[in-house]
Amino acid sequence: MSHQLPDLNFAYNALEPVIDAQTMELHHSKHHQAYVNKLNQALADYPDLQALTVEQLLGQIEQVPEEIRQTVINHGGGHANHSLFWQILSPNPQLASAEFDQRLEQLGGKDAVKQQLIQVGMARFGSGWTWLVQDKQGNLQVLSTANQDSPLMTGLKPILGIDVWEHAYYLKYQNRRAEYLENIWQVINWQAVERLAQA
Repeated sequence: MSHQLPDLNFAYNALEPVIDAQTMELHHSKHHQAYVNKLNQALADYPDLQALTVEQLLGQIEQVPEEIRQTVINHGGGHANHSLFWQILSPNPQLASAEFDQRLEQLGGKDAVKQQLIQVGMARFGSGWTWLVQDKQGNLQVLSTANQDSPLMTGLKPILGIDVWEHAYYLKYQNRRAEYLENIWQVINWQAVERLAQA
């Protein structure tokens, strides 16, 4: 079964002025679609791997044949990372429960988590992602990955990810990554983050 581009739950212009419609359309219909297409191409001769979800593929990346492993990391990671990103963005973001906010106290609370995610996003040289992840014991951690590498490859579950590739913000923010990282919190849906943590 081939991987598919997921639909968005909102229109391309719904996140304005934080993220402009042109960026959203290019990001979703061009960049993400390209990751899906190239992942499917890489898996074309591997029917057993085609039966796995992208999360399963990345979670057992060392078992993927070496000749396609990096392609699966690049494009499978791009597919998984963006699929999560779209889920946590909303034109009408909702707060998480008090119980989930209490969990964020592991890292100093919600405001501290935001600042940590901004800091690691700014520290990421070149392209990549900034993440809030949880381990199998439910412990939370903030980290950053390069390119389209996914926390799933190291056994961690991403529950909030922010794309810091230039294609995510350059049309509106040019080289002002810090401004993008500050503004994006206006459209982060903490209720969706909590759902991902519970899934």
